[in-house]
Amino acid sequence: MSVGLEHFLVLGAVLFAIGIYLALTKRNAVAVLMGIELMFNAVNVTFVAFSRFVESASPLTGHVFVVFIITVAAAEAAVALALAVLVYRNRETINIDEINLLKW
Repeated sequence: MSVGLEHFLVLGAVLFAIGIYLALTKRNAVAVLMGIELMFNAVNVTFVAFSRFVESASPLTGHVFVVFIITVAAAEAAVALALAVLVYRNRETINIDEINLLKW
């Protein structure tokens, strides 16, 4: 049995579904960020799978997109974690339901 494109697409879909579940159901800001990162990685899996199994002009097209996504995800994680630390210092919680920054 060989691993084909369908297997990678199912893996990407399952990872993306788990990421959406985490991002929408968790109340902790760090868990929401983990869900978003999981969705980014699911997209990376599908890009690399399509780059491997589908003939295109350049075989590295998917890999280039993955490098850009990883770069953006790293910057997003750094900024989001810095904001989470700042909110925790001011409000002493990172529970999303209890954070209301527009209220004094």
